[in-house]
Amino acid sequence: MAQAENLTGCRFGRLTVLQQAENRHGRTCWLCRCDCGNTHVAAARDLKAGKVTSCGCRRRQTGLAIADLRGRRFGRLVALYPTDKRDKKGCVYWHCRCDCGAETDVTEDSLTQGNSQSCGCLKREAQQAIPTRLHRVDGTCVEWLEKRKHRSDNTSGFRGVYPLKSGRYRAAIGFKGRRYTIGSYDSFEAAVAARLEAEELIHNGFVKAWRCWQQQNAGLPEAQRLPFRFEVQKTDGHFIVKADTAP
Repeated sequence: MAQAENLTGCRFGRLTVLQQAENRHGRTCWLCRCDCGNTHVAAARDLKAGKVTSCGCRRRQTGLAIADLRGRRFGRLVALYPTDKRDKKGCVYWHCRCDCGAETDVTEDSLTQGNSQSCGCLKREAQQAIPTRLHRVDGTCVEWLEKRKHRSDNTSGFRGVYPLKSGRYRAAIGFKGRRYTIGSYDSFEAAVAARLEAEELIHNGFVKAWRCWQQQNAGLPEAQRLPFRFEVQKTDGHFIVKADTAP
């Protein structure tokens, strides 16, 4: 078992580490002395992560601004003055001005720990920019298909494979708002193999065809671009893909 890092003498906020304490819940803990004079036991990882910086006296000083943040910048926010508001932990709210011109109240912890860096305009800008970064074709997002292959979100442990009451496994795949049943199989491994084969044909095939279409039409005006077509049909238990750029 690896030896715990020696934090004796280290300082974390108002806490100075005195000696190692008894472990709690399998976590290495340290006895610390706070600047207010009290002692406090804290987990090593909480100290190093900045989650514990006092014995609790900071939270009890609800009538005071804990630290002077006036004029300090946190992302797009500049702290102006402390308010009388406190959160449920007793942390003071600072009135801040955002670079966009809006003003908002944010807790000291949210500012100093980097959890709040704007009045909310950063998030709104990111959301507005999403459509420009994604390509949707017939209601299907190309980038989503590229990343979706890494997901595993059902009870069988593999995407698109579902256990049946009979003990068999059913494989299915979705495309352009439709759900296609691939088949049912005696074993999980067979269902997964069938699902992967369908993904290669349909999902990966769609992405490759789209990227190829983009290269063929790069730089062409809209009126001169050939239409993109990628259709899937299931006939006699087999998938048939029709993909071309011809009218």
